[in-house]
Amino acid sequence: MNDTSQRTAEFLSVVIENAELRQQLADVQDQCVELAVDAGELHAEIEGLCARLAQAERGRRTG
Repeated sequence: MNDTSQRTAEFLSVVIENAELRQQLADVQDQCVELAVDAGELHAEIEGLCARLAQAERGRRTG
């Protein structure tokens, strides 16, 4: 291969790698959003459970 062909091949290789990395980044960003949603739901559930526990403890004390 001559120098221009070699540079073109290397450039195309970098372009392909860049596209693959961008896709991986997009996939990971989607996963982060899903994790954030799940975390929010779990947080709400934990708050509800804490409230129920506090209520049960109050009921046991006054019981």
